[in-house]
Amino acid sequence: MQYRPLGRTGVQVSPLTLGAMMFGPWGNEDREDSIRIVHRALDAGINVVDTADVYSAGVSEEIVGDALAGRRDDVFLASKFFMPMDDDPNHRGGSRRWIVREVESTLRRLRTDHLDLYQVHRPSPDTDVTETLGALTNLVRQGKVRYIGSSSYSGSQIVEAQWASRDRNLERFVTEQPPYSMLVRGIEQDVLPTVQRFGMGTFTYSPLSGGWLSGRWRKGAASAPTSAARPGARFDMSSPANQRKLDVVEDLALLADEAGLSLLEMAIAFVINHPGVTSAIVGPRTLEQLESYLPAAELTLPADVLDRIDEIVAPGVTVNPDDDSYGTHELTPAARRR
Repeated sequence: MQYRPLGRTGVQVSPLTLGAMMFGPWGNEDREDSIRIVHRALDAGINVVDTADVYSAGVSEEIVGDALAGRRDDVFLASKFFMPMDDDPNHRGGSRRWIVREVESTLRRLRTDHLDLYQVHRPSPDTDVTETLGALTNLVRQGKVRYIGSSSYSGSQIVEAQWASRDRNLERFVTEQPPYSMLVRGIEQDVLPTVQRFGMGTFTYSPLSGGWLSGRWRKGAASAPTSAARPGARFDMSSPANQRKLDVVEDLALLADEAGLSLLEMAIAFVINHPGVTSAIVGPRTLEQLESYLPAAELTLPADVLDRIDEIVAPGVTVNPDDDSYGTHELTPAARRR
């Protein structure tokens, strides 16, 4: 596996990152099976594991901690904070009060004395970014965290955080974690150019767009997603945007066949072939899923295939705007007027 520079940190990381969201009750409740998935990923050359406190209410972090026993030094270990952990309104967010408490719980669950990367899971309009950066800076100086990062920030939020770090002499976010796939290309407009300008690394999530690009869901097939099976706007098949998405998936699947690839392989390769992307997070629930993801790490899509993808989904376009799960609320017509 060919490793890549993580921004300007000097760290080298694999083009695929093992995402641990499916470890635990949210996905795979067999702990030993999840541990086997982690070990197989490490054996295949993946050297980044990404989790979060909220994944299965901390169970994912516990499983990752068990899996890395004896192998911790081989892994660039990342976790996230921000999402609600219970009903207490102060057990969430980007406040100093919560960060200094929750990092201790994360370290305990992961069975480690430090995180390589600690990320803010979402931006908060109610919290001054210097409050969050100040708390994270203290964690870095205490040796509990090596680097800090953001997740699902808009371009303007990334710039604000970088300037706040510079002006207040605080640690800066060295990574951003946005959604990115052949169906969700909104970050090409501002996020990817912004992170490149600031020399940040980029761990993109959902390269299969929530399963739409897995190859299992084709137009007219019995296995196509239904709103009953997958609730939420992203899977509401009464939506014209999702019907359009099925058409696009069909065109992309035919292109993958012509290129001699599976749709899944082409989808992941598309993401990691972008010069602004450092690593794509893949979140397998089973060992078989992981095995199907691994070949994409070695693929380079030819220019003619990339051109055809751009014809099917134009650069910077998200087929269904509901899929843009990052700071695009700032850019909506309603936000401009009110």
